[in-house]
Amino acid sequence: MFSGSLVALVTPFDAENRVDEDALARLIEFHIAEGSSGLVIAGTTGESPTLGEAEHVQLIRTAAELAAGRIPVIAGTGSNSTMQTVELSVAVADSGIDAYLLVVPYYNKPVQEGLFRHFWSIADAVDMPIMLYNVPGRTVADLQPETLARLAEHPNIFGIKDATGDIQRMERHQALLPDGFRYYSGDDFTTLEFIQSGGHGVVTVSGNVAPRLMADMCRAAAAGDAAEAAKLDAQLQPLNTALFVESNPIPVKWAVAEMGLISPSIRLPLTPYNERYHEQMRAAMKNAGVNL
Repeated sequence: MFSGSLVALVTPFDAENRVDEDALARLIEFHIAEGSSGLVIAGTTGESPTLGEAEHVQLIRTAAELAAGRIPVIAGTGSNSTMQTVELSVAVADSGIDAYLLVVPYYNKPVQEGLFRHFWSIADAVDMPIMLYNVPGRTVADLQPETLARLAEHPNIFGIKDATGDIQRMERHQALLPDGFRYYSGDDFTTLEFIQSGGHGVVTVSGNVAPRLMADMCRAAAAGDAAEAAKLDAQLQPLNTALFVESNPIPVKWAVAEMGLISPSIRLPLTPYNERYHEQMRAAMKNAGVNL
């Protein structure tokens, strides 16, 4: 099952604001070469709320085709509509992906029973592993450990991306969930502590920019090499900070464009990275060993 650095891949757009498949191919080859453990396509970092249905499907299909089994591909197909999520998940089921990432429904503010029925319905509709994604800072609704424990009884639901930044949440999960359930940090700042507390990896933004460093840190942490993991994490922390001074993925798209891998195009309502942060980002990238 998935472990280590799973990169929440940015979606490259060309000058006409279309998905840039040539740049997508470059990104996938880059992450394979740099040792990333997997790619999440069309997640929040991939600007999924701005993708039309047809291009969302095409993006996932193209990414899976380009990866060609050389690196796991997890498809972000979640939305705040159960029916829409089912339809999108089914539409890419035969594309060669390895799993789904399903975010807690946003804006609707469902109660816990609504969250349970939402995810259970989707899990019943597909025959592939599902990672749930709890990010209450964006969705408002917060998937509680007790509800997650009920959902873990479904054979298709194998893990959760937890972006609460709350390490104590991990302890509540571990007390309620079966031993085989998998935990992935959705918070780059606390990834080291998360893995040391029993987590299996991270769905990372920083891994877009410093994939080798993030992958090596995750491996060291998982191997119990605390000193090496702490050294690598210290190199990452300035980058983690710079990547979140504005809403994700504004900073990370600028950084990856600075690396020459994509154009800086980003879709409204997101706007280009403010110039006052550029030098901070460049310094953080240099500290993480990124060549500019």
